Amino acid sequence: MGMFSCRVADLHAEERRPGFLGRSSGGSRNGSASEALRPRRHATGRLGPPIAALLSCLLAAATASAGRIFTYVDERGVVHFTNVSWDARYTPLPIRSARQLVAAPSGETRRFDGLIGSAARQHRVQPALVKAVIAAESNFDPADVSVRGAQGLMQLMPITAASLGVADPLAPDENVRGGVAYLRVLLDRYGDLERALAAYNAGPTSVDRYGGVPPYPETQDYVQRVLTYYRHYHGNFGR
Repeated sequence: MGMFSCRVADLHAEERRPGFLGRSSGGSRNGSASEALRPRRHATGRLGPPIAALLSCLLAAATASAGRIFTYVDERGVVHFTNVSWDARYTPLPIRSARQLVAAPSGETRRFDGLIGSAARQHRVQPALVKAVIAAESNFDPADVSVRGAQGLMQLMPITAASLGVADPLAPDENVRGGVAYLRVLLDRYGDLERALAAYNAGPTSVDRYGGVPPYPETQDYVQRVLTYYRHYHGNFGR
């Protein structure tokens, strides 16, 4: 196994925080429910030079080793990656395969239908939409934790979970009920499904800034994937 190590510096201000990439091409980058009602800074999916450099690092690391990739962010905000964990500061980086990021979800996709239906009724959201967001966010993995720290089925950030009263974001029941409540806030704010989904992914500030779905490839792809899954899952729930 070859050894690989790299670092990415000079990140944008929004991207300098640990885990700025999010969990996937949609990975949740949500804010608190209260923040959704006012402009806020939010990590986005734009692929500027620092992001491109980081992706190159990750691809190189994946090529160097079929095993885990480890990362840490130093005191200057520089992100370091390696495929050999020789330093206690490094922690495993949970990166999904390309197949998981773009392929239609498979496997135990009906496992949480009861919970989804209950939470959807409580907050007046279509259950197929909730299921579509879960598919795009975590691929139905309740233990999923993103690079940025988003957790659980609907990938709630800690501050979002706290603002929604979610004590344990990895508990499916709490996570889904909190995530659906936040989705309801966004639907009420925008009155438009595509903009609400874009805000769930990129943050309300980005949607407000562009007056619609931001021109970020990540967010545009996320919205279309959720809408595709939404249509697919309609048959899973009774009318």
